[in-house]
Amino acid sequence: MTRTCIQSALLYLSVVACTTAPEQRAAQLPAGLYGVYEDNDIGAINLSSWAFGAARRTADDPLDAVKAVIAVEYLADEINISPRWIMMSQFAKQEMIQARVDVRRVLGIAPDAPSQSVVDALLRVALSLEAANHDEALRALENPLFSLPPTQTLQILTNMPFIRSANIATMDAAAQTSPNGDVGHR
Repeated sequence: MTRTCIQSALLYLSVVACTTAPEQRAAQLPAGLYGVYEDNDIGAINLSSWAFGAARRTADDPLDAVKAVIAVEYLADEINISPRWIMMSQFAKQEMIQARVDVRRVLGIAPDAPSQSVVDALLRVALSLEAANHDEALRALENPLFSLPPTQTLQILTNMPFIRSANIATMDAAAQTSPNGDVGHR
């Protein structure tokens, strides 16, 4: 009887090993993207909850808008994969995935684009904006991941509309990471 149980267990484990999906990874961010003394997860949550809280917060500030978009792109996978966020509610995790879908739709980003590719392209835009190099930012948006003309995408980032799902997802994530529920970027 014991031998049969062991054989069954081994057979089960081999079937599970063969059918398990390949390991998923969140996009990688450069260290300190959201602040020198803040890890990227908390910094991304803080900035995105502040930025998506009201459209006026990033009006005429495409750099903060693009960093908020990077945050949602990153967090949609990070909070669903990392063991660090195992206690975060499944609702908040699903909300962040929906937020990524909606943010991509607003910016004309391909829905099936690999997250790392999207993050890399947006990081290039952010670096160009930080350097006040408008032309380079436009060149970074000349990427097949983006379906809109670069000038239109940059205009959307300059006047980012209110995206309800991003507001809800980032606020819920922030509420679950702050001991007293305080959320704020500035």
